[in-house]
Amino acid sequence: MDAREILDKYHMNTYSRVPITLIEGKGALVYDDEGNEYVDLVAGIAVNVLGHSHPAVVEAIKEQASKLIHCSNLYYNEPQAEAARLLAETAPGDLNRVFFCNSGTESVECAIKLARKHTGRKRFIAFEGGFHGRTMGSLSATWKPEFREPFEPLVPGFEHVPYGDLEAVEKKMDDDVAGVIVEPVQGEAGIILPPEDFLRGLRELCDEYGALLIVDEVQSGMGRTGTFFAFEHDGVIPDIVCLAKGIAGGVPAGATLAREEVAASFEPGDHGSTFGGNPLACAAIVATVKTILDEDLPAEAARKGEKALRVLSDLEDDVEDVRGRGLMIGVEVGDDDTAETIRDEALKEGILVNVTSGDVIRLVPPLVIEDELLEESLEKLVEITRNAL
Repeated sequence: MDAREILDKYHMNTYSRVPITLIEGKGALVYDDEGNEYVDLVAGIAVNVLGHSHPAVVEAIKEQASKLIHCSNLYYNEPQAEAARLLAETAPGDLNRVFFCNSGTESVECAIKLARKHTGRKRFIAFEGGFHGRTMGSLSATWKPEFREPFEPLVPGFEHVPYGDLEAVEKKMDDDVAGVIVEPVQGEAGIILPPEDFLRGLRELCDEYGALLIVDEVQSGMGRTGTFFAFEHDGVIPDIVCLAKGIAGGVPAGATLAREEVAASFEPGDHGSTFGGNPLACAAIVATVKTILDEDLPAEAARKGEKALRVLSDLEDDVEDVRGRGLMIGVEVGDDDTAETIRDEALKEGILVNVTSGDVIRLVPPLVIEDELLEESLEKLVEITRNAL
């Protein structure tokens, strides 16, 4: 049996997979077990910000694996110290305390617990279209009913309001709201950008009511939108920030950043993770963050994103919408079946794209993708899309 047959037989049926088996990747290219080459515009769902097998990440993993892979958080370790320092120094304001975990959903769980512990309050305001994870707390903050309903009752205290609607948020605010949790760009909802000054308005409402502003940067962070953190476009500083996906260049890792005053509410025993902050993952975090900063990849994402939107603008008269920020782009085609056809035809042409929110082609390529490769792939995608409509 090949990998597909084995996984179909033994793995739980939790994923709808594209019928190829990937075995190798270099930069923005990946290869399957039949020798086919693909331009990867999915990047592990916004994970491989440095592309595949980036030398800095590979070398960091090899070097650390030869010394110390895991020791638990009963002890200090040097890669964790360097990763914590690097993230704290990169984050604006006093977002200088870090908790390390292994995924985005864990980062959100930490944020929820920290907000409740710090404020002594129970309620949270989240947003329609929002996606924050699939564990019980993060799932409670997630909007999509088909994700939530099979697992109810979930964690009580979460209410959802329309994304971008400050008036709706204000109507729900009171002195029992622990926090407002928001994506600065909604990813799973189809790359939805908020109205101008939306995050600033949320910051003001949270300040007025004594609630915490929690920004979920799991998909939008690490330079993808043209700044290291997407919230920097709005000139606000959250109380808590959730990171994962691209933080370690493909190695499973996550982090929750918090302001000093907020983080001080946690005491030993309040929260923890066996694997979070392990030396191997933290070595990858350090290599990834340093490369993002040293090569000014947020600026590269902004520049390449503008170029990508110019190419895709040829579709504006044919599709519902073309939108994005940096290298976080969505093409809304208006029909679920058409979106799947575009994905499947792109696969045949050697391009990997992803469908989200039913009818949106999501494009989140590595930030290091070569200009020519990006442009050629998108021009081909424009042609495929026109033929599918």
